[in-house]
Amino acid sequence: MNDPTKVDAPLVDPDVVAQIKTWKGYVEAKLGFRNCWYPSLNSEEVEEGKPVPFLLAGEKLLLNRIDGKVYCMSDTCLHRGVPLSEKVECYSKDTITCWYHGWTYDFKDGKLCDILTDPNSKMIGNRALQTYQVEEAKGLLFIYLGDLDEGEQPPALERDVPPGFLEADRRVRPFRRQVNSDWRLGAENGFDTTHIFIHKDSKLIIGNETMLPLGFAPPPGKMNDLWDRVETDAGQQGVYDRLADHGVPHFEGKIDGEVVLKAIYGGDKRIAGEISLWMPGALKVDPFPDPEMIHFEWYVPRDEKSHWYVHCATKVVPGEQGDESFGREYDAVWKDMYAHGFNDDDIWAREATQDFYDDDYGWLDETLFESDACIIAWRKLASETNHGIQTRVRDRKR
Repeated sequence: MNDPTKVDAPLVDPDVVAQIKTWKGYVEAKLGFRNCWYPSLNSEEVEEGKPVPFLLAGEKLLLNRIDGKVYCMSDTCLHRGVPLSEKVECYSKDTITCWYHGWTYDFKDGKLCDILTDPNSKMIGNRALQTYQVEEAKGLLFIYLGDLDEGEQPPALERDVPPGFLEADRRVRPFRRQVNSDWRLGAENGFDTTHIFIHKDSKLIIGNETMLPLGFAPPPGKMNDLWDRVETDAGQQGVYDRLADHGVPHFEGKIDGEVVLKAIYGGDKRIAGEISLWMPGALKVDPFPDPEMIHFEWYVPRDEKSHWYVHCATKVVPGEQGDESFGREYDAVWKDMYAHGFNDDDIWAREATQDFYDDDYGWLDETLFESDACIIAWRKLASETNHGIQTRVRDRKR
């Protein structure tokens, strides 16, 4: 990866380089952060005895459900590096055998337990694939992408999800899509207050009787009031965007003093009153897309040029039938109007931005303005509070 913080000073404004050095860890985190929890597949996608591959932060992983519990290990055979999932061969419920030369691994600890083509090999019992802990919550499978000593337990899942997500009776409808852009562009797109301009003609505004301005302008001399950095008792690290609280909403767009565009007025429903971004890369919008709902979304690194967009419509619905009840509401109302009618805009915006940042020098060439104060605060928080930078597997082995 290129390092824009090491650019020859005469070629670049030294103040820009100095600024970027304050979020150097963030610039380096092209594959995201290590030693943290990430959502991956939906629980229902991993059935008993049916291994499923998943690409997370550049690592090929394989998940399998055994006696109800989900296990995760590397999807790369130690012998010649082929993906085990290329041709799944499971001759017992606890193991998977490589289709190439018969190396066989135990899902529960990754141990090389047999080699079908050479049962007397000294490798047996002395080698293992890396395994990762999995926790199921709210219909999602969270993977702890980290390094643990034998017997060591990962931190509580709560540390790496936004406050309120694990609340009792909060019903969640997760929706995962692949987006062909760096995960950081996803996070900044979601957290960028003035990006609401791209949603100015969304069907959500009319269909849900919503009020949404074209954008907000920060008040002069109050830049430090535009964001708050917080840490909860559970160890959650996040930044709140306060531009909507302190800024001036604009419902008309002008060029040379002439009104050329007006925000669509759908109704009096106020949404997105509180927006926050949490480590390792999860957004919370409260309320959204309706006053009775809260929206959560994750930007999960897939590889260096793509991420998993996991967005979750949520609502507190008490009772045993709460999941089913909210599921019907989501399918009937929100899936089209909000998941597609609103969030599809964000996907093409991120993908359109990827080329500019692809060589890593976009961090130098960008021109930020006053309303980007919360994005800068996020970059600094991510640089200072992460628990490790994810690198490519080969780099870690060197």
